[in-house]
Amino acid sequence: MRVSVIGCGHLGIPHAAAMAELGHEVIGVDVDQAKVDRLNAGECPIFEAGLPELLARHTAGGRLRFTTDIAEAAAFAELHFVGVGTPIDADGRTYDTAQVFGAIRQLAPHLTRACTIVGKSTVTVGTTVQVTALAQRLAPAGADVEVVWNPEFLREGHAVEDTLRPDRLIAGVTTAEGEKAIRAVYAGILDAGVPLFVCDPQTAELAKGAANTFLGLKISYINAVADMCEAAGGDITKIVDILGIDPRIGAGGMRPGIGYGGGCLPKDVRAFTASARHLGADQAATLLLAAEQINESRTAVAIRLITSALGDRPIRGARVTVLGAAFKPGTNDVRESPALALAQALQQAGVVVTVHDPQAVATALIRNPELDYSSDLPAALDGADLVVLATEWPEYQHANPQDFVHRPAHPILVDCRTTLDPESWRAAGWTVHQLGRPGK
Repeated sequence: MRVSVIGCGHLGIPHAAAMAELGHEVIGVDVDQAKVDRLNAGECPIFEAGLPELLARHTAGGRLRFTTDIAEAAAFAELHFVGVGTPIDADGRTYDTAQVFGAIRQLAPHLTRACTIVGKSTVTVGTTVQVTALAQRLAPAGADVEVVWNPEFLREGHAVEDTLRPDRLIAGVTTAEGEKAIRAVYAGILDAGVPLFVCDPQTAELAKGAANTFLGLKISYINAVADMCEAAGGDITKIVDILGIDPRIGAGGMRPGIGYGGGCLPKDVRAFTASARHLGADQAATLLLAAEQINESRTAVAIRLITSALGDRPIRGARVTVLGAAFKPGTNDVRESPALALAQALQQAGVVVTVHDPQAVATALIRNPELDYSSDLPAALDGADLVVLATEWPEYQHANPQDFVHRPAHPILVDCRTTLDPESWRAAGWTVHQLGRPGK
């Protein structure tokens, strides 16, 4: 098929490259000419495993190209994916869908023949109905323009894998033609046995929020239990093992830490909470709000642990190295990063902070220019009074603790992701503290 992907960010670029990998002819659309030029040269502006290779292969082969001209995309494609950003609105609770409706207003007047618009962006329930009405009113093709909502479930750091081999696909449709278009564009994926859930648009819109919010609930729940373990002297990792063996619960997503972040989970939990209130589901809203509050408290919990680990030394003036700036490993995305929030809070408490990250120093410097950064791990550790693991990059998990034990002034490690083997670090001469586990 000939498809367009409108919006070339963390969602749109992997999706465009994956559609080309599936055999479609693809044109990506973005308003940023500099970004379009880089993409057409096969250069990837975001860090995602496997994406640079995919992008370079298909731009060089001619199956994938990018433009700023939406009229060109309208003339070229029979199916248009819309993957523009939907940040949280000024009220802090609902999605700002201005970019979605802006894309439709630009695209629709150029739609002169039957085609399908497929929404990928995360939106408030009821948006598909509004988008359909707007597109059909503005498009010369009128009612021959189909609108389907097909929310994405990508994990940053795994976007290519999750696009080509997802665990499920959802299509919110109102006509048989819309379903037919989805089955055609995803034929290669469906033929591999991936289940397709066909439903009404409202169900598709709610499903995305429900999925991400459940992940947020799970993370906040285990963090709350970790706080109980800290108070009682229990071991949260043992509790995770005990709970995780129950097939109704599962251990996935239950690693205690400093909370969830990124461009999706925080805003989706907030917006789903707002939807619950708007729909009159007040008890659901109360439950979801508790998950938010627990997540927002994690920075304070981490600072208490750091203060305790310093012992008699005051936190003000202490030299602390924060390992990690990205909100999770595998990406250079620092939006709502718990690691950066912790680094910023430490600096505001008078700590001398140095931040290291394997991939996200450049993006972190833009978002938090007041912090000091280093791309050299050993140099970042030199003279530190305490080291904080804030993002669980493999580079940190697989590091040999003996290689670094003599770099800090005091080899004290606070593992805020509960991801390292404390015994191997202690054997190398480090003092290790983890959230929800007895310190030694």
